[in-house]
Amino acid sequence: MGKAWSIIDGHLRAMADQAIGYLPAISIAILIVIATWIADKILDRIVASAMGRARLRRGLVEVVQKLTSVLLWILGLLIATTVIFPSMTPGRLVTAVGLGSIAIGFAFKDIFENFIAGILILFREPFRLGDYIECSDIEGQVERITIRDTHIRQVDGQRVVIPNAMLFKDPVTVRTDQDLRRTTIVCGVAYGEDVDKARDVIRRAVEPLRSVRTDPPVQIFAQAFGASSIDFEVTWWTGSRPIDIRISRDEVVAAVKRGLDDAGIEIPFPYRTLTFKEPVSVLTP
Repeated sequence: MGKAWSIIDGHLRAMADQAIGYLPAISIAILIVIATWIADKILDRIVASAMGRARLRRGLVEVVQKLTSVLLWILGLLIATTVIFPSMTPGRLVTAVGLGSIAIGFAFKDIFENFIAGILILFREPFRLGDYIECSDIEGQVERITIRDTHIRQVDGQRVVIPNAMLFKDPVTVRTDQDLRRTTIVCGVAYGEDVDKARDVIRRAVEPLRSVRTDPPVQIFAQAFGASSIDFEVTWWTGSRPIDIRISRDEVVAAVKRGLDDAGIEIPFPYRTLTFKEPVSVLTP
């Protein structure tokens, strides 16, 4: 029993001596970590100040801050590790970090894909905060762009969070890229009406409206022979927001209806004629 205890005691003393021998290196490593933390805070403010003067979007500033912080911490931890374990050369550490990065990359493929897509979206700026966009049947106003996802506020008030990889790979329609957007309605007049007169009446009804821009001009074309009418395509330019389109459509439809009614031009509706094979008796009171 005494021999066993002496062996254990010897091992404990050796471990204690080894730990004491590591204390200077551990102290230096702790100081390096503290210095890295202080440098990270200072560098974060410097980056925010420099990019703020450049008037870059907030999301892009956050990306640069995170990247510089990660690189600084990797460098600081590598230095601290080599101080504690001198046998771990920078080359070996870089190799270990590289192999670990490959394993992490396979495990978190989707997260890294969204991260890279977010950086590219923030740098390229295909759309801005406040823009109305549509992607994969999702339409709304861009409220926030982060590294991982983009927040869309739909016109019914619901918020949709879209992964940045979807916005990067799928087609995106930016509806408010320009201040004006073209919109169209179809209006039918009866076959017995004068086509040129109907066109002029529609034009006089549409052009004075507040929501209709006359530059580019209003365009009215006889489009097709409908089932019960000559169909006119009425095209004009108005504001690009969804609410602008809806308000303008309301004004145009109401104005065209009033104009045609005032001119005595019929807006037809389908007539249905019923034919019976056998004679039908009519009951009279």
